[in-house]
Amino acid sequence: MELITIDVAEGKYTSAKQARNEGEIPMVCYAKEMEPRHFTVDYQTFRRAYIKGGKSAIISLKVDGGDDQDVLVQEVQYEPISDDILHVDLKAITKGQKISTDIPLVFIGESKAVKEDGGTLMTSKDTVSIECLPKDLPHEIEVDISSLVDFHTSLTVGDLKVPDTITILDAEDIGIATVAAPRAEEEEPVAAEGEAEGEGAAEGEGAAEGEGAAEGEEKAAE
Repeated sequence: MELITIDVAEGKYTSAKQARNEGEIPMVCYAKEMEPRHFTVDYQTFRRAYIKGGKSAIISLKVDGGDDQDVLVQEVQYEPISDDILHVDLKAITKGQKISTDIPLVFIGESKAVKEDGGTLMTSKDTVSIECLPKDLPHEIEVDISSLVDFHTSLTVGDLKVPDTITILDAEDIGIATVAAPRAEEEEPVAAEGEAEGEGAAEGEGAAEGEGAAEGEEKAAE
């Protein structure tokens, strides 16, 4: 489990706009049986922490230099034009209680269908939902694609390998990855067929023109 610590303030500003004007990000922390808590954090401090951990790492908030609150990033809101972070929703974590979140998939290994047969790896899922205790939270789940040996094999959620301490919440039959055959191999015969038809048509036209010209010459001679 990766733990990241950042300093935050509680009740420092009277509004989210004021916090943003001071170069800080407003955040709200939610939890069952707890009133939402409002924090602010230095913009660059949170940005670096989020780049490092994303939504799959526990962040320990050191509130006003005192008590700590462990959280997971639930949602990040961005300004649509500048892409600046506007607001962050956090989910509070209680030690000893299971948490659920989305974990990124990282594809590793080599596929014979890609390396030797020229196929293209097609992925249909880049995260999975899991449930576990905070201490067992993985930062990522590796997916070995070496079993994709041809264009007919595929990987599903049920093929993922995780420790017994982690429960995957997504259905086992959901597809994750497969290999698509090269398109060029499918298109070449069609192109060759078209070329043959074109050549045949050209030969027919040429022959017809030749015959017409010969008939014209014969009539002129008469």
